[in-house]
Formats: sequence, C-alpha cells, structure tokens
Amino acid sequence: MKKKTLALLLAGAMCISLVAGCGSSSETTESAQTEEAEATEEPASEEADTTEEVDDQAAADAVAALIDAIYVQERTDETDAQCEAAKAGWDALTDAQKELVEGENADPDYFGRDTGDASKDDPLNEDNIGENELLVVSFGTSFNDSRVADIGGVEKALQAAYPDWSVRRAFTAQIIINHVQARDGEKIDNMDQALQRAVDNGVKNLVIQPTHLMHGAEYDELTEAAENYRDKFENLVIAEPLLGEVGSDASVVNEDKAKVAEAITAEAVKTAGYDSLEAAKEDGTAFVFMGHGTSHTAKVSYSQMATQMADLGYDNVFIGTVEGEPEETACEAVIESVKNAGYTKVVLRPLMVVAGDHANNDMAGDDDDSWKSMFEASGAFEKIDTQIAGLGEIEAIQQIYVDHTKAAVDSLGDVVTAEAKASAASVSDGDYMAEFNTDSSMFHVNEAYDGRGLLTVTNGEMTLHISMPSKNIVNLFVGKAEDAKKNGAKLLEPTTDTVTYSDGTTEEVYGFDVPVTSLDKEFDLALIGKKGVWYDHKVSVSDPQPLED
Repeated sequence: MKKKTLALLLAGAMCISLVAGCGSSSETTESAQTEEAEATEEPASEEADTTEEVDDQAAADAVAALIDAIYVQERTDETDAQCEAAKAGWDALTDAQKELVEGENADPDYFGRDTGDASKDDPLNEDNIGENELLVVSFGTSFNDSRVADIGGVEKALQAAYPDWSVRRAFTAQIIINHVQARDGEKIDNMDQALQRAVDNGVKNLVIQPTHLMHGAEYDELTEAAENYRDKFENLVIAEPLLGEVGSDASVVNEDKAKVAEAITAEAVKTAGYDSLEAAKEDGTAFVFMGHGTSHTAKVSYSQMATQMADLGYDNVFIGTVEGEPEETACEAVIESVKNAGYTKVVLRPLMVVAGDHANNDMAGDDDDSWKSMFEASGAFEKIDTQIAGLGEIEAIQQIYVDHTKAAVDSLGDVVTAEAKASAASVSDGDYMAEFNTDSSMFHVNEAYDGRGLLTVTNGEMTLHISMPSKNIVNLFVGKAEDAKKNGAKLLEPTTDTVTYSDGTTEEVYGFDVPVTSLDKEFDLALIGKKGVWYDHKVSVSDPQPLED
C-alpha cells in the first residue's frame, strides 16, 4: 500500500507540473485560448494513463519484493508467512501486472511458469518413521514434472528395494523449497528439518543417500549438517553419490563411472531413435552431456567422465558443463571438439539428476547464451536436438543408487556385529545367568528363575534364553511392533520349557532365545499373545553371573 500511495503522489506531482507548464495572459486571444484548452485536455488523459501505469508497476514491484524476500538460502520463523504473502500478492495481480514483475531474482516465471502437476509429487515428510530410515537428500528442483520423474524415481526405487525401511526426503536448496512451497503449497524438509524429524521419531539407524552427482560442495554441506546430529542416532551412515569416489586426476575412473557412462549413453541413443551408438556415429551424430560444473576440487569428475567415455570407445560422446569448469568442458570448447571430430548432428542432454532450470534454459532455451543457440550460431552443424530428461528417471541409474544404499545398509551390520563383539569381549565364552530387565511388570521371566535368563556367549555372540510364566506369549520380535507385522519379519519362535517351582511342582511354559547385541543397553522387544495383538516393550540384559556347575 505504501508503494501505491507513492504512485498516487507521483501522479499528483505530474498533474501539478503539467498545469504549471500551461501559460496564461490577459492578452490571450480566442484562438490562443482554444489552443490552450486543447493542450490541457490531452495531458489530462495522459495523466490518468500514467497514473494507472505507475500503479501497475508499483503493485508488480511490491510482489517482486515479496518474491525476493523468499529467494534466500536460510529458513527463518517468518518463512511460512512470507511464502503465503508472496503467493497471495501474486494472485491479486492482474495479468498485465504479472508481466511487470521484476526484481533481483523475481520475474513472471516464478509463479507463472507451468512446470507440471505438483499434486503428483510426494514430499515424503510424514512422521511414523520407525527405527530405520533412508533419507534421500537432493539439491532439489522447482520443476514439478522433473521432481516426480527424477527425484521421485530414485526415491521409489529405494523404497522398493528396502520395503522395511522408511524413505524420507530432504532438499539442500532452501531457495527451491521456498519456491515450491509458495507456488504449490508443497512443503519439503530441508536437512535440519529432516534430521530433527528423524530424531523426534526415534530413528535409530539412519542411512543418508545423496542424489548428488559427486563429492562436491553440496555433498560437503550435507555431510556437515549430518555430523551435527550424529550423536542423536545409534548408527548414521552416508552413502556414496552417483559417481562414487572422486580420484586424484582425470585418468582415474571407477566402476560407478563406467555404469553411469553406459546407462546415460544407451538412454540417449534410444531416445534419439538409433539402434546403437555406432549407428549414430555413422549418421554423423554426436551426443553432448551437459553437467553443471563446479569450482570445487571434485570438478575433475567431469574430466574423468570424458576419460571413461573414451575408455569405452564412445568416440562420439562429449562432456560439457554450464559453468565451464574444468575449462575443456566450456560450451565453446565442446563445440570446437565436436566440429573438429567431423560430426554434423548434435544431441544435447543434461548430465544432471534432474531436468530442471539448467536443462530447460541453459541447455535447451531460446536465449542467445543457451547451448542450443550457441551450437546453432556456430554454423557448423546441420541439426541440433535436445533431450530434456534427468538421470534420475533412468532405471539403470536408479539401480546404482540402490547399490550404494545397499553398501551403506550392509555396513550397519558390520557396526552392530562389532559392537556386540566389543560388548561380549568383557565376558568370556560360556554360560551365565543374567538379569532380564523390562519396562512392564506384565512382561517378565518365570518366577522360578528370579528375573534371570540363561546367557550363552559363543565366539563373541550372545543369546539369552528366557522362560515365560505361561504359554500366553506366542512370539517375540526384536524391534518395534509395527515392524513385526510386516511381511517377512523374523519372529522368534517359542520352545517348550519345563520349569520346577520351589514347592517341587513342574509346568510346561514357552521359552525364547533372544539375540543380545550389547549388555546394559536398552533395546526393543515386541510380543504377541494368543489374542493376536502386538505390544511394544523396552528390555535390557545385565549382570551376567557364571553358571554354577
């Protein structure tokens, strides 16, 4: 409203100026009076037009300021309200006013560009996570279709591979999170929000799978954020990014880079309508994969990808970057390389997990500085095609992420095993009577054993046999009740024990062999009775005493 008031004042000032500029004299003739009347009539109409234009621009500027306020990389307590205000301001503009929106980062495309249906996306920000979480961390994109196909594609592949783990999402770009929230009302967690959500939900084992291409700046920021929460979890592991370890120089390649090179090339060749890369080569076609580029030391990864393509014999495949780092990956350098190699047709495709702004604008846009435009302007090629598709939608790429997650999950088993052996190391192999502590007086060992069970230690592994008061408990499960209900859950089956009471009477009851990873450390042990209802309990094992001969 302040800007509108300012616009009205400016319009008023313009009116005063126009009136002051119209001279008057006692000697004015009738003709002169007529001319004066005509002169003052038209400017009055122009004043109204100018006032309206100023009002339109003021309204557009006000919305531009609201957009610039949320185009920031830090979330605050005001962010939610600011996102709502920006969208409300945009919706209140006329179509003509929306075209006038321009700020430091604001433009009509911020709210006006159609990037697909956001309702098809799942932000994966639910609670009820359980003990095991796979947190998929991406830079993010405001392009809805790409978010669904690329980031969502990787997330769905991981969930399918690990149905017993809860997959959740985090973006590292708050600017993108704010954009999606303001425009579409979709709330995506940033790293701190996602990690705190995991803590609040009692997650014990957290595996973070980055969708980043390499060990670059974004990966470093992710690692730093995760380290701040490491002591909140029993186990936290960060999986490898897509291209795996960086390596020392451009000649260093690895299995991950080979798989990526083969997968993206095969997809590009198929999309271009060729039966093989060799067939495309014979047709004079080269494929150019455009990455982002970085000043980070990990930029050598792009040079390594070029080396990998050469090692695979992919002579008509080239690697470039938007930022032109490394230098040989700049657009001008790539154009020269493709031209000197004798190819007359070019297919451009992003070397990026998502096909977002860079793919749509920097690669395939119509502006003079887009890669498509620069290749066309070179005059060296008869045909330039673009494939706007991210790596994340390629099944072979999704599988690489699944493999990286598997390595991280498997490492948790090593951690648990090492922890168990370390705990058991203080107890020699043999049999002991140990206390079985629970959180409920309704769940305990048979009174004949005075709260203790038979702890067996063999080669650093511990198992506690507990005899129940009756046969009412039919199964136990190491973990939460919600996980015990899932298909494939490994339930502890009962044994039939005969107990002897102090008065000499005997009774048959159920017993269970419970694996123990650590002494004096609480863990989850769920139970189900004859009525078919699962119950959660916390238990621990302590005070092992050697079994008397």
